[in-house]
Amino acid sequence: MQQLPLAISPAPAPTFDNFIEGANSEALLRVRELAEGDLRETIVYLWGGPGSGRSHLLRAAAARAVPERQLVVADDVDALDGPAQISLFNAINLAREGRGAVLAAGNAPPGQLALRDDLRSRLGWGLVYQLKALTDDDKARHLRAEAEHRGLRLSDEVIQYLLNRLPRDLPSLNSAIELLDRYSLSRQRHITLPLVRDALKADGQ
Repeated sequence: MQQLPLAISPAPAPTFDNFIEGANSEALLRVRELAEGDLRETIVYLWGGPGSGRSHLLRAAAARAVPERQLVVADDVDALDGPAQISLFNAINLAREGRGAVLAAGNAPPGQLALRDDLRSRLGWGLVYQLKALTDDDKARHLRAEAEHRGLRLSDEVIQYLLNRLPRDLPSLNSAIELLDRYSLSRQRHITLPLVRDALKADGQ
């Protein structure tokens, strides 16, 4: 009898501790300090492409922010409409006056954003970090950590196969771990390379 897969192993919520920093250790440190009220600078802007981890850091900061210091978090600023741009503009001005802090993120450096000129300039007033892409070694560590969180063990062979076979952005890799978790449970088998091949084939990959 086949056991039905159950959603018993949810992916962990984004935190500073489960962020795979790679070459972004300074950005991680400064965002953590901003959230905890330990950074003298009151404005931090992050930019990077899809899967760079900027949304992860913003969500981690929002969850960690100390109540004593209002933290305004704005993701995907490149897509903000007019009223939202004005709100962010005002929040940055207040932060510069010592009333709160701002953590924002977008897909390009401030000067290249299609925003109001005054908002573009203000986003560059504080600390600006480009989140650099993870290396294959970083992604391998991430896959292993995600699997261990779910009580799974992945061999080096399985990890290398996933990196060679799948898109290498973190959302795709996380989805693969979720798929393998469900598939191994339904088959009541440990995760081996043949099982991985079967799971991906069944999923149309």
